Amino acid sequence: MIKRYWWKILAVLLLLYVFVVGLLSPLSQGITSTLPTVANTGKSVTLKVEGYNTFFTQGENTSWLKLDIENAVCSKEIKVINDNNLEITFQLPNTLPTEDKNAPATLVVNNTANGYAIYPDAISVRLNDEIDSTNTEKWDECTNHVLTENTEFDFPFRNVLMETIRNLYFHVPFWFGMIFIFLAAAINSIFYLSRNFDMKYDIRAKALVQVGLLFGIIGIVTGGIWAQYTWGKFWSFDIKQNMSAIALLIYMAYFVLRSSFDDEQQQARLAAIYNIFAFVSLIPLLFIIPRMYDSLHPGNGGNPAFGGEDLDNTMRMVFYPAVIGWTLLGFWIATLLARIGKIKLWWIEQLDS
Repeated sequence: MIKRYWWKILAVLLLLYVFVVGLLSPLSQGITSTLPTVANTGKSVTLKVEGYNTFFTQGENTSWLKLDIENAVCSKEIKVINDNNLEITFQLPNTLPTEDKNAPATLVVNNTANGYAIYPDAISVRLNDEIDSTNTEKWDECTNHVLTENTEFDFPFRNVLMETIRNLYFHVPFWFGMIFIFLAAAINSIFYLSRNFDMKYDIRAKALVQVGLLFGIIGIVTGGIWAQYTWGKFWSFDIKQNMSAIALLIYMAYFVLRSSFDDEQQQARLAAIYNIFAFVSLIPLLFIIPRMYDSLHPGNGGNPAFGGEDLDNTMRMVFYPAVIGWTLLGFWIATLLARIGKIKLWWIEQLDS
């Protein structure tokens, strides 16, 4: 029995793992905001820093502002307010190491007990024409400051995504699963046309298209919720959103086509041909056209997909099992629908006879 249902058991175990580890593992510490956002060269500035999942009261805190790899300025004073808030004072040099009169600086806060947090473009440093002759501060590499690695298992913190980064285990795997399921549906349609119009292949193809369409709808809804949080709108007519919607409409038309004919064989033949071309259309709609235009969606229009810190090794440990688990669940649901379809076909044949 285990040998027969191993893949179903695997699907349950993988999804259980995804829900437990994916939802309960904490995010690494990060910085959500800093004030002020603008400072002038040659002046002292005190940044009010708000952290997330931070424990500033534990260990020792060091901080520095980085313009680039070679140019940074170390903090002069750090006042710990509580675990999530700091006041960091910097004395900015009189000049900027670039020809620009305005340079964004990244804030780095290191805690010896819990690791480091980075806040890109935390403050804009503007060149001040007035020179303070008593100011001896220089831009350097801040080599006296080191980063403490966090050895705990956690997911990367991103200011825009924050806790919604966990949607990576749902939104993206549903789309992966949809593509695999639609591929299986197209293969079954090919088998139907090439193997004496055996109705069992048409029944399987129909069931797979039903599940694939369900996965696509869930994927587009979870993507819209994510877009609402990160882009500010549920639907912004992004090229990826538009092409995904068109792809789903094409597959919805598959069922309209089937319902247009009463004869089972005629219905199955036309649906099989349509299903093959529907899958072929996914390639330009999802993988080619979105890459030709500017897009907010990762992986399209020059906007890089999840990689590095956004999809680090800890997230890969959950992401890939999620893809496999949701895909197997989709095939499981399709087998159940196919069984129902076979029962209906048998009952129709019995009534006809």
